[in-house]
Amino acid sequence: MINKEELTLVQEWDKTFAKSDKVDHSKVTFVNRYGITLAADMYAPKDAEGKLPAIAVSGPSGAVKEQCSGLYAQTMAERGFLTIAFDPSFTGESGGQPRYMASPDINTEDFMAAVDFLSLNDRVDPERIGIIGICGWGGMAINTAALDTRIKATVASTMYDMTRVNANGYFDSEDSEEQRYAHRAALCAQRLADLKAGEYALGGGVIDPLPDDAPYFVKDYHSYYKTDRGYHARSLNSNGGWNVIGCESFMNQPILKYSNEIRSAVMVMHGDKAHSFYFGKDAFDNMVNGNKYADNKELLVIEGATHTDLYDGGDNNAIPFDRLQAFFEKYL
Repeated sequence: MINKEELTLVQEWDKTFAKSDKVDHSKVTFVNRYGITLAADMYAPKDAEGKLPAIAVSGPSGAVKEQCSGLYAQTMAERGFLTIAFDPSFTGESGGQPRYMASPDINTEDFMAAVDFLSLNDRVDPERIGIIGICGWGGMAINTAALDTRIKATVASTMYDMTRVNANGYFDSEDSEEQRYAHRAALCAQRLADLKAGEYALGGGVIDPLPDDAPYFVKDYHSYYKTDRGYHARSLNSNGGWNVIGCESFMNQPILKYSNEIRSAVMVMHGDKAHSFYFGKDAFDNMVNGNKYADNKELLVIEGATHTDLYDGGDNNAIPFDRLQAFFEKYL
């Protein structure tokens, strides 16, 4: 048995969404191959019998399982799946030191460890396991699907390619060797500043109060993370954000290199009004380009939906849970 860290988990309901009376909820933990213990909320359909299809959910980057990943997990459990929503390494209730770091490798492993956990769960059919990644963890989900042959179906919702945005900036506006060099130099200087200070400086979460001239996508984030709609005390985006150097390694490590070798089913789901739509469109195009298994790949465009509308539905119940249910029922 792999040893687990002793985590202190909140037992009372502290989510940003209402508790469903159609599912049973419990807290679980599992260990990834780096020895980090991850915390998750498990949702199971009430009175379900036999081995169930299962889905692991995580994201967005900088969010916690009490926010939209938990909403996705609970809703899919209402529809017959056993689900877990987990906090990635170094964040939320999960273990790992130092806090508020991210890694393309470790965070991909987090999803694989979730699949390990579900595969060995007595209530789960190990041949019917899928994953859902939201925002930054949408890219991680696709990366995991390229590596983990046990996964039968993947949904990337309102996804970011975190390697692309870290290397190129928003909308690829900093895609030059000079700008990347300056960014790298600043991060290297920050490393030394942190060591001298004896602590890691935080990069800051979503800006608050919101300036009048804030870009529209910053307003979109603010409307979720900094209001009653989605604020959570453990969410990085709702508070101090990642460490300044927390995502440094993303600059040199594209995560979607082998996405066109994915054989299992993948749905990329994105709103056409999302500032991040280009990530989803390009990720889908790259995934099907030259892929012998393109027939089970789908780009689902949600008309009128912004980036955060696919976090919790926004004002128009934008998350197409019927489509997600049909997709997972077909491939699980």
